[in-house]
Amino acid sequence: MEKLCSLNYLNDETFARNWARSRAETRGYGPNRIEQELRTKGIAPALIREVVGETFGQVDEWKKAKSLLEKRFKSKQFADPKILRRAAGFLQRRGYSNKVIFDLLKYPLEDD
Repeated sequence: MEKLCSLNYLNDETFARNWARSRAETRGYGPNRIEQELRTKGIAPALIREVVGETFGQVDEWKKAKSLLEKRFKSKQFADPKILRRAAGFLQRRGYSNKVIFDLLKYPLEDD
C-alpha cells in the first residue's frame, strides 16, 4: 500500500478528475451521470462537486448535449411526441439536467 501511495496510484482526487474528464469527453456523459458514478466508486461528496464543477466549467453542457442529439437523432423531427420523448430520455440517461433538456428540445416544463 505504501508503494502504491508513493507512486500516486491511490489518489482519489486524481482518479476522480481523470474519470470525470474521460467520461465527459469520450462517452458524452453529463454532470448528473458522472456524479452518480463517482458516488458509487466511493469518492467523497465534496470532491465530487469540485471535480464535476471543474469538468463542466470548461465544457458548455448545452453544446455537448446538442452535439449528442445531432449525432444520435440526425434526421428526426422533434415535432413527433414519440421522438421527443426518446430524445429527452436519451439525454436524461446520459446525465444532463432537466433544464438543459427542456431548453434544447423546447419542451415545456408544465407538460412533465
